[in-house]
Amino acid sequence: MSKHSNHRKVQVPTAFELARDELFSHILRCGVLEAAEEHRKDWFDDTMAYLGERYEELTPVQIQELRTLGERYCQPVVARPEPVETAGVA
Repeated sequence: MSKHSNHRKVQVPTAFELARDELFSHILRCGVLEAAEEHRKDWFDDTMAYLGERYEELTPVQIQELRTLGERYCQPVVARPEPVETAGVA
């Protein structure tokens, strides 16, 4: 039998990854996607404070990165304009 094992390396998520996943989960559950812009800002202020306390190892820069990711996630999808068809142009 070989001395090499078939153990898979288990990668433990970082605090940033855990906080990011928790943020996205909160966004989906809390209805912030449909909130008015002023309420969304307040929600993000409160949620970022909460995540900063919950994940003490996160730096202020990482907290800001999380907020940026969350705010982008909440932005509506911008549809591409449909091409204008021109009649008789070859």
